[in-house]
Amino acid sequence: MPRVTIVEAFRVSLPLVHAFQTSSHRKSHLEHILVRVEDEDGGAGWGEIASPSDPYYCPETVDICRLTLERYLAPALLGASWDHPVEVGARWARIRGHHFAKAGLDIACWDLWSRAAGMPLARALGGDRPDIAAGVSLGIEPTVDDLLAQAGRYAEEGYPRIKLKIAPGWDVEPVRAVRDAHPGLDLHVDANGAYTEDQYEVFATLDRFDLTMIEQPYAPGALAAHARLQSRLGTDVCLDESVDDLDQLDTAMELGAGRILNIKVSRMGGLTPASAAHDRAVEGGWRVWCGGMHEFGVGRAANVAIAALPGFTLPSDVSGSDKYYAHDVVDPPIRATRGRVPVPAGPGLGHAVDEELVRRSATETLRMKAG
Repeated sequence: MPRVTIVEAFRVSLPLVHAFQTSSHRKSHLEHILVRVEDEDGGAGWGEIASPSDPYYCPETVDICRLTLERYLAPALLGASWDHPVEVGARWARIRGHHFAKAGLDIACWDLWSRAAGMPLARALGGDRPDIAAGVSLGIEPTVDDLLAQAGRYAEEGYPRIKLKIAPGWDVEPVRAVRDAHPGLDLHVDANGAYTEDQYEVFATLDRFDLTMIEQPYAPGALAAHARLQSRLGTDVCLDESVDDLDQLDTAMELGAGRILNIKVSRMGGLTPASAAHDRAVEGGWRVWCGGMHEFGVGRAANVAIAALPGFTLPSDVSGSDKYYAHDVVDPPIRATRGRVPVPAGPGLGHAVDEELVRRSATETLRMKAG
Protein backbone atom coordinates (compact mmCIF):
# COMPACT_ATOMS: atom_id res chain seq x y z
CA MET A 1 0.00 0.00 0.00
CA PRO A 2 1.93 3.12 -1.20
CA ARG A 3 2.05 6.13 1.05
CA VAL A 4 3.54 9.25 -0.52
CA THR A 5 5.76 11.06 1.95
CA ILE A 6 7.55 13.54 -0.35
CA VAL A 7 6.34 15.60 -3.30
CA GLU A 8 8.85 17.60 -5.33
CA ALA A 9 8.16 19.89 -8.27
CA PHE A 10 10.67 21.34 -10.75
CA ARG A 11 9.84 24.19 -13.10
CA VAL A 12 11.83 23.53 -16.26
CA SER A 13 12.02 25.31 -19.62
CA LEU A 14 13.21 23.63 -22.83
CA PRO A 15 13.74 25.38 -26.19
CA LEU A 16 11.87 24.02 -29.20
CA VAL A 17 13.97 23.00 -32.18
CA HIS A 18 11.35 24.68 -34.40
CA ALA A 19 9.01 27.48 -33.31
CA PHE A 20 5.35 26.45 -33.28
CA GLN A 21 2.36 28.67 -34.03
CA THR A 22 -1.32 27.94 -33.44
CA SER A 23 -4.37 30.10 -34.08
CA SER A 24 -3.75 31.96 -30.80
CA HIS A 25 0.01 32.36 -30.28
CA ARG A 26 3.55 31.41 -31.26
CA LYS A 27 6.05 29.67 -28.97
CA SER A 28 9.78 29.02 -29.19
CA HIS A 29 10.15 27.21 -25.87
CA LEU A 30 7.99 25.24 -23.44
CA GLU A 31 7.91 25.61 -19.66
CA HIS A 32 6.46 22.68 -17.73
CA ILE A 33 6.51 21.39 -14.15
CA LEU A 34 8.02 17.97 -13.52
CA VAL A 35 6.65 16.24 -10.43
CA ARG A 36 8.41 13.59 -8.35
CA VAL A 37 6.67 11.59 -5.62
CA GLU A 38 8.44 9.35 -3.15
CA ASP A 39 6.97 6.77 -0.80
CA GLU A 40 8.12 5.75 2.68
CA ASP A 41 10.21 2.91 1.23
CA GLY A 42 12.17 5.21 -1.05
CA GLY A 43 10.33 4.29 -4.25
CA ALA A 44 9.77 7.17 -6.64
CA GLY A 45 7.53 8.07 -9.55
CA TRP A 46 7.55 10.96 -12.00
CA GLY A 47 4.77 12.99 -13.62
CA GLU A 48 4.50 16.14 -15.69
CA ILE A 49 2.28 19.20 -15.52
CA ALA A 50 2.19 20.20 -19.19
CA SER A 51 -0.03 23.25 -18.93
CA PRO A 52 0.51 26.20 -21.28
CA SER A 53 2.31 29.24 -19.91
CA ASP A 54 -0.49 31.55 -21.01
CA PRO A 55 -4.31 31.23 -20.84
CA TYR A 56 -4.95 30.82 -24.58
CA TYR A 57 -5.62 27.09 -24.82
CA CYS A 58 -7.29 26.80 -21.40
CA PRO A 59 -7.62 28.80 -18.15
CA GLU A 60 -4.76 26.96 -16.44
CA THR A 61 -1.21 28.29 -16.67
CA VAL A 62 2.12 27.17 -15.22
CA ASP A 63 1.82 29.74 -12.44
CA ILE A 64 -1.69 28.62 -11.52
CA CYS A 65 -0.68 24.95 -11.55
CA ARG A 66 2.30 25.58 -9.32
CA LEU A 67 0.10 27.35 -6.75
CA THR A 68 -2.61 24.67 -6.92
CA LEU A 69 -0.07 21.90 -6.47
CA GLU A 70 1.51 23.51 -3.42
CA ARG A 71 -1.63 24.75 -1.70
CA TYR A 72 -4.17 22.01 -2.40
CA LEU A 73 -3.12 18.89 -4.33
CA ALA A 74 0.17 17.89 -2.71
CA PRO A 75 -1.18 18.38 0.85
CA ALA A 76 -4.18 16.21 -0.03
CA LEU A 77 -1.89 13.40 -1.22
CA LEU A 78 0.92 13.51 1.34
CA GLY A 79 0.61 10.83 4.00
CA ALA A 80 -2.47 9.22 2.46
CA SER A 81 -2.51 5.47 1.83
CA TRP A 82 -3.97 3.87 -1.30
CA ASP A 83 -3.85 0.46 -2.92
CA HIS A 84 -4.16 1.40 -6.60
CA PRO A 85 -3.61 4.64 -8.58
CA VAL A 86 -7.29 4.85 -9.55
CA GLU A 87 -7.96 5.71 -5.90
CA VAL A 88 -5.65 8.73 -5.85
CA GLY A 89 -8.12 11.12 -7.47
CA ALA A 90 -10.46 10.75 -4.50
CA ARG A 91 -7.93 12.70 -2.44
CA TRP A 92 -8.71 15.87 -4.39
CA ALA A 93 -12.21 15.14 -5.70
CA ARG A 94 -13.66 18.27 -4.07
CA ILE A 95 -11.16 20.51 -5.92
CA ARG A 96 -12.96 21.62 -9.08
CA GLY A 97 -11.09 21.81 -12.36
CA HIS A 98 -7.31 22.23 -12.38
CA HIS A 99 -6.92 19.14 -14.55
CA PHE A 100 -3.38 19.88 -15.70
CA ALA A 101 -2.12 20.16 -12.12
CA LYS A 102 -3.97 16.99 -11.12
CA ALA A 103 -2.53 15.13 -14.12
CA GLY A 104 1.03 15.67 -12.93
CA LEU A 105 0.42 13.93 -9.61
CA ASP A 106 -1.82 11.25 -11.14
CA ILE A 107 0.90 10.26 -13.65
CA ALA A 108 3.54 10.23 -10.91
CA CYS A 109 1.44 7.90 -8.75
CA TRP A 110 0.84 5.53 -11.67
CA ASP A 111 4.59 5.50 -12.33
CA LEU A 112 5.35 4.87 -8.65
CA TRP A 113 2.84 2.03 -8.39
CA SER A 114 3.71 0.26 -11.64
CA ARG A 115 7.45 0.50 -10.93
CA ALA A 116 6.89 -1.09 -7.51
CA ALA A 117 4.86 -3.83 -9.20
CA GLY A 118 7.59 -4.39 -11.80
CA MET A 119 4.99 -3.77 -14.51
CA PRO A 120 5.12 -1.57 -17.63
CA LEU A 121 2.75 1.36 -17.31
CA ALA A 122 1.02 0.45 -20.57
CA ARG A 123 0.19 -3.02 -19.28
CA ALA A 124 -0.97 -1.59 -15.94
CA LEU A 125 -3.45 0.56 -17.88
CA GLY A 126 -4.67 -2.36 -19.99
CA GLY A 127 -2.62 -1.90 -23.15
CA ASP A 128 -0.86 -4.73 -24.94
CA ARG A 129 0.65 -3.25 -28.11
CA PRO A 130 4.41 -3.48 -28.77
CA ASP A 131 4.34 -0.13 -30.58
CA ILE A 132 1.94 2.61 -31.61
CA ALA A 133 1.35 4.71 -34.70
CA ALA A 134 2.54 8.29 -34.28
CA GLY A 135 1.46 11.45 -36.05
CA VAL A 136 2.96 14.92 -36.18
CA SER A 137 1.37 18.31 -35.72
CA LEU A 138 2.53 21.23 -37.89
CA GLY A 139 1.98 24.81 -36.85
CA ILE A 140 1.21 27.88 -38.91
CA GLU A 141 4.28 28.69 -40.99
CA PRO A 142 5.39 32.00 -42.54
CA THR A 143 4.62 30.73 -46.05
CA VAL A 144 2.87 27.80 -47.73
CA ASP A 145 6.25 26.71 -49.13
CA ASP A 146 7.63 26.50 -45.58
CA LEU A 147 4.64 24.35 -44.61
CA LEU A 148 5.15 22.08 -47.62
CA ALA A 149 8.81 21.62 -46.68
CA GLN A 150 7.83 20.58 -43.16
CA ALA A 151 5.09 18.23 -44.38
CA GLY A 152 7.40 16.67 -46.96
CA ARG A 153 10.08 16.04 -44.36
CA TYR A 154 7.78 14.17 -41.99
CA ALA A 155 5.99 12.27 -44.74
CA GLU A 156 9.40 11.09 -45.94
CA GLU A 157 10.27 9.99 -42.39
CA GLY A 158 7.24 7.70 -42.50
CA TYR A 159 4.76 9.44 -40.22
CA PRO A 160 1.35 8.14 -41.33
CA ARG A 161 -0.60 11.23 -40.25
CA ILE A 162 -0.01 14.96 -40.38
CA LYS A 163 -2.15 17.50 -38.54
CA LEU A 164 -2.21 21.08 -39.78
CA LYS A 165 -3.02 24.00 -37.50
CA ILE A 166 -5.43 26.41 -39.16
CA ALA A 167 -6.81 29.88 -38.38
CA PRO A 168 -8.90 32.42 -40.27
CA GLY A 169 -6.78 33.49 -43.23
CA TRP A 170 -4.61 30.35 -43.02
CA ASP A 171 -6.88 27.46 -43.90
CA VAL A 172 -8.13 26.50 -47.36
CA GLU A 173 -5.04 27.30 -49.44
CA PRO A 174 -2.37 25.74 -47.19
CA VAL A 175 -4.52 22.64 -46.69
CA ARG A 176 -5.15 22.39 -50.43
CA ALA A 177 -1.41 22.66 -51.09
CA VAL A 178 -0.51 19.87 -48.66
CA ARG A 179 -3.32 17.64 -49.92
CA ASP A 180 -2.23 18.14 -53.54
CA ALA A 181 1.37 17.30 -52.61
CA HIS A 182 0.39 14.24 -50.54
CA PRO A 183 -2.86 12.81 -51.93
CA GLY A 184 -2.71 9.55 -49.96
CA LEU A 185 -1.65 10.97 -46.58
CA ASP A 186 -3.83 10.77 -43.46
CA LEU A 187 -4.40 14.51 -43.07
CA HIS A 188 -6.45 16.47 -40.59
CA VAL A 189 -6.79 20.06 -39.44
CA ASP A 190 -7.04 21.67 -36.02
CA ALA A 191 -8.55 25.11 -35.46
CA ASN A 192 -8.22 25.30 -31.66
CA GLY A 193 -11.67 26.94 -31.55
CA ALA A 194 -10.72 29.91 -33.76
CA TYR A 195 -13.89 29.98 -35.92
CA THR A 196 -17.54 30.91 -35.49
CA GLU A 197 -20.64 29.51 -37.18
CA ASP A 198 -20.81 32.34 -39.72
CA GLN A 199 -17.54 31.02 -41.19
CA TYR A 200 -19.14 27.73 -42.22
CA GLU A 201 -18.02 28.04 -45.86
CA VAL A 202 -14.41 27.42 -44.81
CA PHE A 203 -15.40 23.99 -43.48
CA ALA A 204 -17.66 23.29 -46.45
CA THR A 205 -14.58 23.75 -48.64
CA LEU A 206 -12.29 21.72 -46.36
CA ASP A 207 -14.93 18.98 -46.46
CA ARG A 208 -13.87 18.30 -50.06
CA PHE A 209 -10.22 17.54 -49.20
CA ASP A 210 -10.68 14.00 -47.88
CA LEU A 211 -9.59 14.92 -44.36
CA THR A 212 -9.64 12.38 -41.54
CA MET A 213 -11.13 14.98 -39.22
CA ILE A 214 -11.69 18.67 -38.52
CA GLU A 215 -10.62 19.23 -34.93
CA GLN A 216 -12.15 21.78 -32.57
CA PRO A 217 -13.50 24.26 -35.13
CA TYR A 218 -15.53 26.27 -32.60
CA ALA A 219 -15.09 27.50 -29.02
CA PRO A 220 -14.97 24.86 -26.26
CA GLY A 221 -18.47 25.49 -24.93
CA ALA A 222 -20.15 25.56 -28.35
CA LEU A 223 -21.32 21.95 -28.36
CA ALA A 224 -24.61 22.76 -30.06
CA ALA A 225 -22.75 24.61 -32.81
CA HIS A 226 -20.44 21.63 -33.27
CA ALA A 227 -23.48 19.37 -33.57
CA ARG A 228 -25.00 21.58 -36.26
CA LEU A 229 -21.69 21.59 -38.13
CA GLN A 230 -21.30 17.82 -37.91
CA SER A 231 -24.79 17.35 -39.35
CA ARG A 232 -23.74 19.32 -42.45
CA LEU A 233 -20.34 17.73 -43.06
CA GLY A 234 -19.20 14.35 -44.30
CA THR A 235 -15.84 14.83 -42.55
CA ASP A 236 -15.78 13.77 -38.91
CA VAL A 237 -15.63 16.56 -36.33
CA CYS A 238 -13.15 15.91 -33.52
CA LEU A 239 -13.48 17.52 -30.10
CA ASP A 240 -10.50 18.52 -27.96
CA GLU A 241 -10.90 21.56 -25.72
CA SER A 242 -14.67 20.93 -25.50
CA VAL A 243 -14.26 17.78 -23.41
CA ASP A 244 -12.21 17.61 -20.24
CA ASP A 245 -14.47 15.36 -18.13
CA LEU A 246 -16.91 12.49 -18.59
CA ASP A 247 -20.00 14.66 -18.15
CA GLN A 248 -18.95 16.87 -21.06
CA LEU A 249 -18.23 13.75 -23.10
CA ASP A 250 -21.71 12.39 -22.39
CA THR A 251 -23.26 15.69 -23.44
CA ALA A 252 -21.21 15.84 -26.65
CA MET A 253 -22.16 12.29 -27.56
CA GLU A 254 -25.85 12.88 -26.82
CA LEU A 255 -25.87 16.00 -29.03
CA GLY A 256 -23.90 14.38 -31.83
CA ALA A 257 -21.33 17.17 -31.57
CA GLY A 258 -18.67 15.07 -33.29
CA ARG A 259 -17.55 11.53 -33.99
CA ILE A 260 -13.96 11.58 -32.73
CA LEU A 261 -12.40 12.49 -29.38
CA ASN A 262 -8.86 13.75 -28.87
CA ILE A 263 -7.93 12.37 -25.45
CA LYS A 264 -5.16 14.35 -23.78
CA VAL A 265 -3.91 12.95 -20.49
CA SER A 266 -3.09 16.47 -19.28
CA ARG A 267 -6.42 18.03 -20.26
CA MET A 268 -8.43 15.18 -18.74
CA GLY A 269 -6.63 15.31 -15.37
CA GLY A 270 -4.36 12.27 -15.63
CA LEU A 271 -4.20 8.68 -16.76
CA THR A 272 -7.15 7.57 -14.63
CA PRO A 273 -9.79 9.91 -16.12
CA ALA A 274 -8.25 9.65 -19.59
CA SER A 275 -8.60 5.86 -19.48
CA ALA A 276 -12.23 6.25 -18.40
CA ALA A 277 -12.85 8.65 -21.31
CA HIS A 278 -11.34 6.10 -23.69
CA ASP A 279 -13.75 3.44 -22.44
CA ARG A 280 -16.80 5.71 -22.52
CA ALA A 281 -16.12 7.07 -26.01
CA VAL A 282 -15.40 3.66 -27.54
CA GLU A 283 -18.56 2.23 -25.98
CA GLY A 284 -20.50 5.11 -27.54
CA GLY A 285 -19.14 4.46 -31.02
CA TRP A 286 -16.68 7.36 -31.17
CA ARG A 287 -13.14 6.93 -32.44
CA VAL A 288 -10.36 8.15 -30.15
CA TRP A 289 -6.73 9.14 -30.43
CA CYS A 290 -4.16 10.41 -27.95
CA GLY A 291 -3.28 14.07 -28.32
CA GLY A 292 -0.41 15.90 -26.70
CA MET A 293 0.70 19.20 -25.21
CA HIS A 294 4.28 19.10 -26.50
CA GLU A 295 5.21 17.22 -23.36
CA PHE A 296 8.76 16.59 -22.27
CA GLY A 297 9.79 12.94 -22.09
CA VAL A 298 7.92 12.21 -18.84
CA GLY A 299 4.51 13.26 -20.09
CA ARG A 300 5.26 11.90 -23.56
CA ALA A 301 6.02 8.47 -22.06
CA ALA A 302 2.66 8.56 -20.26
CA ASN A 303 1.00 9.33 -23.61
CA VAL A 304 2.76 6.38 -25.24
CA ALA A 305 1.50 4.10 -22.46
CA ILE A 306 -2.14 5.12 -22.73
CA ALA A 307 -2.04 5.08 -26.53
CA ALA A 308 -1.39 1.34 -26.27
CA LEU A 309 -5.02 0.83 -25.14
CA PRO A 310 -7.10 -1.03 -27.73
CA GLY A 311 -9.49 1.81 -28.61
CA PHE A 312 -6.75 4.13 -29.85
CA THR A 313 -7.08 3.17 -33.51
CA LEU A 314 -5.97 6.52 -34.97
CA PRO A 315 -2.33 7.74 -34.98
CA SER A 316 -1.53 9.63 -31.80
CA ASP A 317 0.50 12.79 -31.11
CA VAL A 318 3.44 10.90 -29.62
CA SER A 319 6.09 11.60 -32.22
CA GLY A 320 9.75 11.38 -31.25
CA SER A 321 11.11 13.83 -28.69
CA ASP A 322 13.68 15.02 -31.21
CA LYS A 323 10.92 16.64 -33.28
CA TYR A 324 10.55 19.16 -30.45
CA TYR A 325 13.62 19.09 -28.19
CA ALA A 326 17.33 18.78 -28.90
CA HIS A 327 17.88 17.27 -25.45
CA ASP A 328 15.01 15.72 -23.51
CA VAL A 329 14.79 14.95 -19.79
CA VAL A 330 14.48 11.16 -20.12
CA ASP A 331 16.88 8.39 -21.10
CA PRO A 332 16.47 6.82 -23.52
CA PRO A 333 14.69 9.61 -25.37
CA ILE A 334 11.43 8.72 -27.09
CA ARG A 335 12.06 7.92 -30.74
CA ALA A 336 9.87 7.17 -33.74
CA THR A 337 10.93 4.89 -36.60
CA ARG A 338 8.88 5.11 -39.78
CA GLY A 339 6.01 6.58 -37.80
CA ARG A 340 6.02 3.94 -35.05
CA VAL A 341 6.97 4.49 -31.40
CA PRO A 342 7.87 1.45 -29.27
CA VAL A 343 5.93 0.88 -26.07
CA PRO A 344 8.48 0.37 -23.26
CA ALA A 345 8.68 -3.10 -21.72
CA GLY A 346 10.37 -1.89 -18.53
CA PRO A 347 8.52 -1.03 -15.32
CA GLY A 348 6.66 2.23 -14.93
CA LEU A 349 7.14 4.84 -17.62
CA GLY A 350 10.00 2.74 -18.99
CA HIS A 351 12.35 5.71 -19.19
CA ALA A 352 14.82 6.97 -16.60
CA VAL A 353 14.53 10.65 -15.74
CA ASP A 354 17.79 12.60 -15.97
CA GLU A 355 17.38 13.86 -12.43
CA GLU A 356 20.66 15.75 -12.42
CA LEU A 357 19.62 17.69 -15.52
CA VAL A 358 16.18 18.40 -14.08
CA ARG A 359 17.53 19.71 -10.77
CA ARG A 360 20.24 21.73 -12.49
CA SER A 361 17.87 23.25 -15.04
CA ALA A 362 14.97 24.03 -12.72
CA THR A 363 14.20 27.72 -12.35
CA GLU A 364 12.06 26.96 -9.31
CA THR A 365 11.90 23.94 -6.99
CA LEU A 366 9.23 22.91 -4.49
CA ARG A 367 9.68 20.18 -1.88
CA MET A 368 6.92 19.13 0.52
CA LYS A 369 6.97 16.35 3.13
CA ALA A 370 4.25 14.53 5.04
CA GLY A 371 3.86 15.84 8.53
